[in-house]
Amino acid sequence: MTIANYAFYYSFSGNANKSLLLFIHGFMGNYHEFDEAIKLLEKDFYCLTIDLPGHGNTKVLGADNCYSMTQTAQALINFLDNLQITKCFLVGYSMGGRLGLYLTLNFPHRFSKVVLESASPGLPTVAEQQDRAKRDGQIAKTLERCIEQSDFIAFLSNWYSQPIFGNIKNHPRFQNLIEIRLQNNPTELAKSLRFMGTGCQPSLWEKLKYNINPLLLLAGEYDKKFFDINEKMANICQFCDLRVISNAGHNIHFENTKAFVENISNFFNESELDGGIKFI
Repeated sequence: MTIANYAFYYSFSGNANKSLLLFIHGFMGNYHEFDEAIKLLEKDFYCLTIDLPGHGNTKVLGADNCYSMTQTAQALINFLDNLQITKCFLVGYSMGGRLGLYLTLNFPHRFSKVVLESASPGLPTVAEQQDRAKRDGQIAKTLERCIEQSDFIAFLSNWYSQPIFGNIKNHPRFQNLIEIRLQNNPTELAKSLRFMGTGCQPSLWEKLKYNINPLLLLAGEYDKKFFDINEKMANICQFCDLRVISNAGHNIHFENTKAFVENISNFFNESELDGGIKFI
């Protein structure tokens, strides 16, 4: 679907008579990101997946600022409008979770309930943003130097050695994850990182205090960094629950798909949040 400065690639699956669930993948993902989870959800939900700018088969037809969070968010709202989707559930992972939070805080009437997996509201101070943007710029340069596939594979191996990912490299399906990541263009990923990295996005901490939509925060037990961030989010955010998922690091839906699906299914089917922080 071509909308203004974007040619979006997307896919529907599941039961068209059920509630619509929009999935937003993380950095280096694509519309296949949630395939395993969707297999368990498609009887009870109508699932919509999309490639974000800089990822998969979606093309950016405009200037580089079209990769930014504000521009991407508005483009997604226009995308939903074109599909005549006025309201839906939303699940966002990592970068997709940051984008999902921006969407629900700025377009609250469009999303009934929102799940944020290993996400954050960005960085609260200008100094932190500038420092992070500088580091993301260095990572983007490394991606731009990935000329051969072997270069990209080496980058991915190093990326998944970060502490937030816990034991993901020992997962039996880790090679499948790498194959999905290799479907991306490193140069396009670099643009996404430069314009929608954590250091570039607007801080959402203050706005989070005024959230009006039910939010479910998911953090992996091995991902201390994002547990700490999500604990702070849960303490300041109205209508917000935090679930800490066992046997998972940053990428919960991949490492513990069953628990991920159970938690989001229960959340979307509950009439009210039961509150608090729970370890599952």
